[in-house]
Order: sequence, then structure tokens, then C-alpha cells
Amino acid sequence: MWIDTHCHLDAHEFGAESLAVAAQAAEQGVGMIVIPAVEKANFSIVKQLADMAPNACYALGIHPIYVPQASEDDLVFMRQQVQQAMADPRFVAIGEIGLDFFIPMLCEPPMREKQIHFLREQLKIARDFSLPVLCHVRKSQDQVLKHVRQIPPAGGIAHAFNGSFQQAQGFIDAGFKLGFGGAMTFTRALQIRRLATELPLSSIVLETDAPDISPAWVHPGRNTPDQIPRIAEVLAQLRSMGLDEVADASSSNAAAVMPRMAAYMDA
Repeated sequence: MWIDTHCHLDAHEFGAESLAVAAQAAEQGVGMIVIPAVEKANFSIVKQLADMAPNACYALGIHPIYVPQASEDDLVFMRQQVQQAMADPRFVAIGEIGLDFFIPMLCEPPMREKQIHFLREQLKIARDFSLPVLCHVRKSQDQVLKHVRQIPPAGGIAHAFNGSFQQAQGFIDAGFKLGFGGAMTFTRALQIRRLATELPLSSIVLETDAPDISPAWVHPGRNTPDQIPRIAEVLAQLRSMGLDEVADASSSNAAAVMPRMAAYMDA
């Protein structure tokens, strides 16, 4: 069985096809898809999708790209929603949260500080409810890691990881797994492929970030969660190991870092 630990199944690129996309993934052995929220406005949408798709669960969070239009009231609303969602077995994590220092507008000092404030407040929510976090770490691995160390959540996933081995070890030491997906399938992605080859298998989980970060054979088309098994084949080839071993390890790693998801799957 496969687990897609990061898929924006509610994205507009899927239109009315979200449930069909989830069903198609199930046919390919993807037994669970984690749908992270990105802003207050889609909290109810990701929950509804998880309610309707047998192989889906969800996370709640405010993505750094949506921080510019977010307010303090959104953080209050998020804490309230998380408290209510704790009774829902499909709710498994806080996410997608983090920092993005790639987009120029987000790097300007006022927005940089606002991003950091929102990350820290959401880490506090994760800490207070003993939840893992799904972290966006684009061009911000060291900064995210700094705040994770100061406000430790119950583990998490560094989504679309593309840092150094030292940064990877920092996240691993903080109880995190590292997310690998379509970027790993490009032969020119030398650093990502080195990380995928040399990091401990126990630290790796699989993801699509669908509809984004399409694998080489789909690019520049729309990514979908049914690509997980084929992405895993690339990881197996890079590590010279069997596909079944990759399936077992990556799914076990995902279950370990998201125990509410594991409990839901076992129920």
C-alpha cells in the first residue's frame, strides 16, 4: 500500500474530478491521501473531501503564500477549528504551514516577519494539541528548523525537501520525515536524487504535491496522486532496492509521523 503524504486534492485544477482522482489513486494502491489546507477559506473543503473519499484524510493550516491576506482572526479561527477537529478521526496534522523565501514579495521585511509570526503561532497550536506539522520549507530550511526547535510540535514532514544533508539531519533529529516526490524523477535534480539515495530510508515519505511538482513523465501536465507508485519506482532504482521494501518503509514512516492517520487507517 502507498501513502501520498501531501496532495492538494481540492485545487481548482481538479475541478469536479477530485473524488474521481482519489478513486483512481486507490486503484493504483494509494491507500491514503493527506489533503492539507492552505487558508481559512478551504478548511471546510478539505474536511468535506476527506469525508467523501474513503482513502483521504486532512490537515488544517495557513500556507505562507496565503499569509499576506491572512489576519490574526484567522489564527483564532484556526485554533477553534483544530479543537473541534480533534474529534474527527480523519484530521491528522497541522498544515500546510511554514516559510517561503523564494517569492520576492514574501521576502520583504514586513512580510517576512508576518510569515514567521504565523509559523510560530501555528507551531504553538500543533504543540498544544500534540499534532505533527506539514511544513513548507522553500528556501527556508534553516529558518523553519530554528522555529521548530523553539516550539517543538509532535514531529512532522519537511515537504518537498531540497536542503543539505546537515539540514536534513536537523529535521530528522527534530522528529521529522522528509517528503520526496516528482522532483526526484528528473535526472538533472542532482541534489534531491543524492538525498533520496543516501538519507536513511527511515526518514523518507512519499508525496505528490498534486496538482503541482509533476514527475518527469507528466511534466508540465497536472500531477495526480496515482503517480505515487511510479515515483516510488524511481526511489527504488536510486537506492537499488525492491519496490515492496520502499512501499513498506515509506508507508510505515508516514504512519509513524502521523499517528492519527495510522489509527484512522487501522479502524
